[in-house]
Amino acid sequence: MPAVGIARGGGKEYAGKLTSYVLVTCIIAAMGGLIFGYDIGISGGVTSMDSFLKKFFPSVYRKKELDKSTNQYCQYDSQTLTMFTSSLYLAALMASVVAATVTRKFGRKLSMFFGGVLFCAGAIINGAAHAVWMLILGRILLGFGIGFSNQSVPLYLSEMAPSKSRGALNICFQLSITVGILVANLLNYFFAKIEGGWGWRLSLGGAVVPALIITVGSLILPDTPNSMIERGQHEEAKTQLRRIRGVDDVSEEFNDLVIASDESKKIEDPWKNLLQRKYRPQLCMAILIPFFQQLTGINVIMFYAPVLFNTIGFGSDASLISAVITGLVNVAATIVSMYGVDKWGRRKFFLQGGTQMLICQIVVAACIGAKFGLDGNAGNLPKWYAIVVVVFICTYVAGFAWSWGPLGWLVPSEIFPLEIRSAAQSINVSVNMIFTFIVAQVFLTMLCHLKFGLFIFFAFFVCVMSVFVYFFLPETKGIPIEEMSRVWKQHWYWKRFVTDEDYPNDGYEMSKPTIVNIV
Repeated sequence: MPAVGIARGGGKEYAGKLTSYVLVTCIIAAMGGLIFGYDIGISGGVTSMDSFLKKFFPSVYRKKELDKSTNQYCQYDSQTLTMFTSSLYLAALMASVVAATVTRKFGRKLSMFFGGVLFCAGAIINGAAHAVWMLILGRILLGFGIGFSNQSVPLYLSEMAPSKSRGALNICFQLSITVGILVANLLNYFFAKIEGGWGWRLSLGGAVVPALIITVGSLILPDTPNSMIERGQHEEAKTQLRRIRGVDDVSEEFNDLVIASDESKKIEDPWKNLLQRKYRPQLCMAILIPFFQQLTGINVIMFYAPVLFNTIGFGSDASLISAVITGLVNVAATIVSMYGVDKWGRRKFFLQGGTQMLICQIVVAACIGAKFGLDGNAGNLPKWYAIVVVVFICTYVAGFAWSWGPLGWLVPSEIFPLEIRSAAQSINVSVNMIFTFIVAQVFLTMLCHLKFGLFIFFAFFVCVMSVFVYFFLPETKGIPIEEMSRVWKQHWYWKRFVTDEDYPNDGYEMSKPTIVNIV
């Protein structure tokens, strides 16, 4: 049997290169990740601000500041507080289903535009909130915005990029998420110092800025040739393909796209079609990759980094500074992934990052367990302890940021054939949001009951997901999207679901094209 989990061999070499036009459009589109990242960073930051807690969650504030008998692990345990954070993800789940239809029938741009407008509305309501119901209403609108943008942006990037650069350009989305988190952490740090305790309004209302970036950006972006062909705009699509590839002769790629579109139009119900046996590999990846991504435990760190550091004994300012440090590490490690993913492949990053996260989670669990025990009272914490915890958490964040972070979005967006692409991406986003919601909703309760064992809980899943990648995820580096079905036919396990009748010509999704003459 060949090397486990690997399907080797290069794909077709379409004419063209990475043009400055494609680079600029992909960078603008990737800004859709800013709204997701900003929200992740802001959520944990404002919930560690005393003025915010006193106004909206007084019971949490009393436990945190006034009731010193409260177990340190349990001071933030409030279902209302976690509903403030996690209500967004239920809304994103619902929006992603609608966004699949919008993205398929009207193009990727319109879905991005809706995402920006809805997120902007939610930010305004949150910044002006005077009651918990306004906070949750704003979070729901933010969730609708994220559902639309997370559905469309990864697809847009994968379709615009040439296959040799698809990994790096798609990871621009994750990079903008990490930049959003970092900016949010920096703003939280400075806004928390504003006298009068209204800095949280600026933190929440500041989400208008990334929302406007993606809203305006979606208006000036071109649509992808794939989407144009899907909507019958063949002449415009060929002109656009020439422009983004930087060459005049794009006949081979164009005809492959037309054939893929023609096949997709034969599918009356892409949701039902997803259940066909030949799509079993893609369906499994659309479910398991986002499932595992959320169970790495990263959102525990990024949602609640200020809360977590405060809980393990750091001061309020120190906890926000520590969150900024993890944000910087997140950005730097994502850049490493952008550089290497098209050189070294997806599998190597998945496996190395998983190993790194596993080790760090075990060490952090041991450190917190040794100092806090089961009652959560550590007394005075020495400086070296704080440094050790921050170093290993940062090393963990780096491992995630060059593996499961960007690749959790990249790999699902590049493996779906056109006829199921929007529906499958919707499932990918929906699963991601379901488990983001579950993790966010139960994290503080789990921290209260599992204590330092919570890190062991996530370490177990990191171990499981690394084994899954080793055995079941083929390498997709450098393979054009329209030929991606070949990797499943060559894989030691998935080939039992993909037959010669499904994909003739050695597993290529495209047969020899009939030339479509479009001048």
